Amino acid sequence: MTPDALPIEQAIQRSSPLARLQHLLKESEARLAVVRSVVPSALAPHLRPGPLDEDGWTLLVANAAVGSKLRQLAPRLEEALRAKGMQVKAIRIKVQ
Repeated sequence: MTPDALPIEQAIQRSSPLARLQHLLKESEARLAVVRSVVPSALAPHLRPGPLDEDGWTLLVANAAVGSKLRQLAPRLEEALRAKGMQVKAIRIKVQ
């Protein structure tokens, strides 16, 4: 007989590494929401949240043109994140 599987939320809560991963994922998504609120509306659909670690946050973009524009807007993005109380070490922009 196979034991019942844990619901995913219980498994995450019981596992410290998984709980940390979930926290980082939510933080990355929150950062994306802030960034989307300050970039031109035409760019917003081309952005996805990437990894957040001790060195900074990665913003995934659809193509090089979007990446180039976001690099120009980086100071504005950092300012918006700081205004929301988010720590900003670096924003890495990666075309994917």
